[in-house]
Amino acid sequence: GLRNIYCFLRFLMRFFVCLTECIVLTMRVIDSLFCFDLLFFFDKFAQGIPELTPVAIQAGINLSRRLFGGSTESMDYKNICTTVFTPIEYGTVGYSEDEALEVFGKDNVEIYHKFFTPLEWSLSESRSHHQAFTKVIVDKSNNKVLGIHFLGPNAGEVMQGYGTAMKKCITFKDLADTVGIHPTSAEEIVTLSVTK
Repeated sequence: GLRNIYCFLRFLMRFFVCLTECIVLTMRVIDSLFCFDLLFFFDKFAQGIPELTPVAIQAGINLSRRLFGGSTESMDYKNICTTVFTPIEYGTVGYSEDEALEVFGKDNVEIYHKFFTPLEWSLSESRSHHQAFTKVIVDKSNNKVLGIHFLGPNAGEVMQGYGTAMKKCITFKDLADTVGIHPTSAEEIVTLSVTK
């Protein structure tokens, strides 16, 4: 059961670590012999795949489910929550604005956005002049949310919940129909009404 899956995943992780070490060693030998860099090949192979530990773990779980559980589900590399943990955090899930415009076309994308002052910032004189920002990118043809972006406090915590919603193909109407928790920064995402 679960113990076997756990043991297999540990084996798989060790195998890939060993395989990676062998590939790196081989690349170094080839590079020293033939004076070219194979890293270019591996970079192109992994292009567009976020280099995050949770992504690798989930991809491994999905792989083991396909190999041993009869699953046909592959890894969704688009709807992965990411956060940049800087003093003002930035979190995102789904398409960026530029990607959405390129893939779906300018006439097919609606962009909702809002600047706001988080409650905890409004109470601090040193932060009260700063603003946070949120943006939701929507496919006009079916109202499906393509991306959510949030710049403000606790962005990682805010994005994690929206990541699940994105996996379930949330629409902008679903967001608009959600009652926000007041007064939170996450509430700003469900109260968006201004478009670019």
